[in-house]
Amino acid sequence: MWLLLGVNSIAYGALLFLLAAGFSLIFGLMRIPNLMHGSFFMLGAYLAASFLAEGANFWVAALLAALAVALLGGVIERVLLRRLGGEALPQVLVTLGLSFMIADLCLMGWGGDPIPIATPAGLRGSLSLKALPVFPTYRLVMILIALVIAAALWLMLERTRLGAMIRAGVDDVAMARVCGIRISRLFTIVFCLGAALAGFGGVMAAPILSVYPGLDADMLPLALIVVILGGTGSLLGALVGSFIIGFLYNFGQALFPELAYIILFLPMLLVLVLRPQGLFGRQAP
Repeated sequence: MWLLLGVNSIAYGALLFLLAAGFSLIFGLMRIPNLMHGSFFMLGAYLAASFLAEGANFWVAALLAALAVALLGGVIERVLLRRLGGEALPQVLVTLGLSFMIADLCLMGWGGDPIPIATPAGLRGSLSLKALPVFPTYRLVMILIALVIAAALWLMLERTRLGAMIRAGVDDVAMARVCGIRISRLFTIVFCLGAALAGFGGVMAAPILSVYPGLDADMLPLALIVVILGGTGSLLGALVGSFIIGFLYNFGQALFPELAYIILFLPMLLVLVLRPQGLFGRQAP
């Protein structure tokens, strides 16, 4: 039981990382919590369900859904968020309102019943190991995909010019502008990347969680906890925070279901008190 819970926690942490990585970058660079992020997660899952219903392959549907959500995110950033001129409270209110609108549009378009999405044909079996009798292959593949994406994001941030500009923008937006970095274009790129990761994460979660109204509201608080715990703008913080929350969520639900939310939120409260910038975040100058 303990080993199974542990591996399930790693799988859930991998899923949370797909959601929280983009959220952390957007929050770290743009200095606002994007409250649409859970809606992007849910919308990606719903779009993939439609693509699959039309006969698309699961992975093709996942990529198409991620691209569609990224396009929507880019349009919202350029048309609405950019016009607010960096005012944090209006941006928060706009993203919150848009999240409600996206949720209602999903409800109108796909109905109120849960939509199950089948596991990809080649990943429907289970692996049998000595210490772990049966574990779904799909969850192990999801863990590998999350680690590959984490490595790709790290390489992009640490080894490319775009990554250097993003890191400069996270550290000091004003100085980045003085150095000639087009922050407005950078905002759009990061927002699209974060939206795409959220949409892709929603598709990956669908065979496990299914797709249902309210999925956005269930996942957004977990992303917020991960970002606060790990530190805004920190990829390592998003990765470590996701796995910490994955373990706390699974073990809390299994061992202390009546205290599950206390166990989940208590580390975040302690971090806010003892280290407000998060475990791997930087202290604001």
